Amino acid sequence: MSYHQLSQGERYIIAFCLKRGISKEEVAKMIGRHPSTIYREVERNRTKHDGWYRAWIADGYAVARRRRERRGSHFSQNEWDQVLELLKRKLSPEQIAGQLKIEHKLSISHETIYQYIHDDRQHGGELFKNLRTKRGKRRKRGLRHNRRDIYADRRKIDERPGYVEQRSQIGDWEGDTVYGADKHHSIVTLVERKTGYAIIKKISARTITEVNRVVLEAIQAHPWKFRSITFDNGFEFMGYREIERRSNTKCYYANPYHSWERGTNENLNGLIRQYLPKGSCMNQVSQRDCDWIAGELNCRPRKRHGYRTPKELFYGF
Repeated sequence: MSYHQLSQGERYIIAFCLKRGISKEEVAKMIGRHPSTIYREVERNRTKHDGWYRAWIADGYAVARRRRERRGSHFSQNEWDQVLELLKRKLSPEQIAGQLKIEHKLSISHETIYQYIHDDRQHGGELFKNLRTKRGKRRKRGLRHNRRDIYADRRKIDERPGYVEQRSQIGDWEGDTVYGADKHHSIVTLVERKTGYAIIKKISARTITEVNRVVLEAIQAHPWKFRSITFDNGFEFMGYREIERRSNTKCYYANPYHSWERGTNENLNGLIRQYLPKGSCMNQVSQRDCDWIAGELNCRPRKRHGYRTPKELFYGF
């Protein structure tokens, strides 16, 4: 009988049962699995900070792990030997892919070959020495816009009114993105500077359109409690013209590589990593999950507030 990976539904059953004190052996019987499968699943995919097993986080871990292990794995060793033989003859990955294709030996993309060489180098290999030029950091394709035009009239953090720095009023926010292992599925985090109140929004891609959508949603939900937002310098936050046009919120930008200028947001992102650890994939994280995490954080007592919660201060309880 062949082994099948645990499904997302099975992970939710495991989490539900464990939370109610049902033993792993009983859980294994319920879903028709060997007990060692349940033990191994819980050990590998429980959260690091508290040891709890949460289904949606576990599924994210598993998806990310499979994605890492799957790179180039559908090619046999014999097929890779054909690629490496041509590489040793100093052919470029584009030439290798083209020659193998026209000879009907193998259909492989030059990017897959580059990735294979890159992974080999990361593990101490020397395949990269066969390339004509040493590649530096691998870049994302796309985003060929002229960024000078996009950044031209953005307001720098130095232009913020003094009361923003003093945290004297509610309504001044900081914004950033937190992304998962695949660097694609992400969340937008917004935190109010005076109270520490957090809003977390799931986005399907780190684009200006997606970020503007969720930021405007947050503003529309609290129209009288948004006066300004200080963003990170990421390209996805460069849609400030639309935000300012559709609301009374002014956008400011921290200086590049000065993350401490958005210290409240950096602290929030660190707290979020307790629930969404680095290395987990966020494709299974829903807006409902984000709302739950924000609710947990907004109800935590804070020392700087005399152990009152951000929610109490934000809503004036």
